[in-house]
Amino acid sequence: MKTLVKNFLPESQVDRLRNARLLFKESGAARLATSVQTSGLKFASSAKPLATAYYSLLSRQFRREERAVLLGLAKYHAELQEDDANVFLMRRNVHRLEKGLLMRPRRPVFAKDYILETVNVYRKIVSEPSHADESTAESLLWAHDVLRAYFGAVAPDPVLDHAREVFEKCPAPAGNSAEAKRIPYKRLLDDHPVSYEQLEQLALKRRSVRWFEQKPVPRELLDKAFTVAGLSPSACNRQPFRFLVFDDPETVEQVASLPGGTIGWKHNIPVMVVVLGSLDAFYSEKDRHVIYIDGSLAAMSFSYALETLGLSSCICNWPDIEAHEKRAQEVLGLKGYERPVFFMAVGYPDPEAMVAYSQKRPLEVMREYNPPINRS
Repeated sequence: MKTLVKNFLPESQVDRLRNARLLFKESGAARLATSVQTSGLKFASSAKPLATAYYSLLSRQFRREERAVLLGLAKYHAELQEDDANVFLMRRNVHRLEKGLLMRPRRPVFAKDYILETVNVYRKIVSEPSHADESTAESLLWAHDVLRAYFGAVAPDPVLDHAREVFEKCPAPAGNSAEAKRIPYKRLLDDHPVSYEQLEQLALKRRSVRWFEQKPVPRELLDKAFTVAGLSPSACNRQPFRFLVFDDPETVEQVASLPGGTIGWKHNIPVMVVVLGSLDAFYSEKDRHVIYIDGSLAAMSFSYALETLGLSSCICNWPDIEAHEKRAQEVLGLKGYERPVFFMAVGYPDPEAMVAYSQKRPLEVMREYNPPINRS
């Protein structure tokens, strides 16, 4: 509606309408309407069935997410039914085996419920790695080493023995070596590559930069930062996200127009990065929020890594607005189960430009030790 009004009315008339709307917000009628709305929301939130009815009948805010989650579930389970080559399942289960191997004390028999599933999906992917979009050998080498360590650690058991036979018949992954093994290991506790003071200074230096030097950003620097991003924690090590990178000037301008917060400065962005979550990584709705958590963790690491390379970034908020979501899906060619987490502008910071001070909340407000809990 806003776009329609701006296209058909002169700017002076648009300003009058805007002023009238702002003045109406201060009127008694507006306060009455807000009070009625608040009462309705309180009533709808008083019980789960009422909340469900509200979002089923009166609001469309979650419909895109509901469909995206279902599309992701359908793809996940279809891959298992068709050929068992689901790389997210392999990553999750291999990480579960790792956690079993490092438990103290370690149980003599564990992972019995899912070891056959794990070996079968590994067998399929190692036989046809390209089929499962696992284009690099590292993940398969990791799965191979963990499975070998697992079968060397568990006690004899009919189910585990059968799984071991299947595993031993699998072809070795490309690049298999008898040297370094990708299995649980002991950290060096006295090995600290950076001090707290250095990390704090890095965090203080990182600010949202909206004005960049007009020069290209080398892709090798971006890839260094993405490498650090890939080391970020991820639930069950699934890493259900991708980074879409745009550095062609014409494409950057189009992509930079998707998030609403770039008006006024999008014309000077050298690189736009889309943090993209993929809901086909999960077998259940309970994990639908993980794309936002894992994607954000990786993006923060990426942002810090950029600062060490002389680059800066600005994370552009991506509120769930249906018109924007639809436009992003069209422009970026997204699948129905893929959702933007947010966008990031990247480039060399303009030394003459300013950044917001952005005072952060005090420690005493955002941290609370041992708050009271219900122990019943």
